[in-house]
Amino acid sequence: MLRGAACWVVAPSLFCAPAAWLASRLSGARSWLHVQDFEVNAAFAVGLLRQPVLKSLALWMERRLLRLFHRVSTISRMMIVRLCEKGVAEERCVMFPNWVDLEAIRPLHERNPFRGELGISDEVAVALYAGNMGEKQGLESLLDSARQLRGEASIRFVLCGEGAARKRLILKYGDLPNVIWLPLQPLGRLNELLNLADIHLLPQLADVADFVMPSKLTGMLASGRPVIAACRSGTEIDAVVSQCGMVVPPQDTAALGAAICKLVDDPRVRLDLGRCARAYAESNFEREAILRRIFGQLDADEQRVPDDAIA
Repeated sequence: MLRGAACWVVAPSLFCAPAAWLASRLSGARSWLHVQDFEVNAAFAVGLLRQPVLKSLALWMERRLLRLFHRVSTISRMMIVRLCEKGVAEERCVMFPNWVDLEAIRPLHERNPFRGELGISDEVAVALYAGNMGEKQGLESLLDSARQLRGEASIRFVLCGEGAARKRLILKYGDLPNVIWLPLQPLGRLNELLNLADIHLLPQLADVADFVMPSKLTGMLASGRPVIAACRSGTEIDAVVSQCGMVVPPQDTAALGAAICKLVDDPRVRLDLGRCARAYAESNFEREAILRRIFGQLDADEQRVPDDAIA
């Protein structure tokens, strides 16, 4: 065995897992699979895959692959539960949340240049979605809320990002006067972009939120702005956002619109929730603390020869 060596692979895509496992076996290194997203469940939840036979086969293959690895980590407590349900022994599971650079993403107290560039006055509250524009994000409910609130001069929606659903969404909602569409921004402007928000929006489809923990949530919280999340009660997103924002049922256009209006109308509540968001990020998503825990796990594993994973 290669002392101190570990073969690390991140899913998605799970298609990379067999090659990584084989490399670890050939080299004698430990194998570690990190699951960012349960892509099989998500694909069926959003209707990308539909056939029951295909679903059974895909879940069986996923289960077999997960059980091959000496360690399997993921980014939330609920996703650890899902790993165990998929047959990974609890002692093999590791909590490895996404981190955020708290120096790079921080609250801005001076006037944000993005506002001037977009022609948004200080009297207007910005409800921001920044991230992938795919099918599982459930952006239709967000844009339906924008349509309902198009007469509210004090609210402007900004959607920033790229993705498979972007063109379709612009065709359907591109005429809304209260929505600004931005392309993916350079990394150097990420902090300005996140601080453009008076309110961050985090929509999710109902059947997806149980299986994912959006990485963009860490940046939202670090920016010191409140978050409105559309998700089911009891999910990991609910557990986090309920401490520093508002949670509404997924795909509930009216509830989302009402939550936006409530925060727009109460700047003091927005400020308090934003402080809670930043504090949560500092306590839970600080990069060096997370990496120390993971390297500590690797060091502990090195003290013993790993048992064979169960195929």
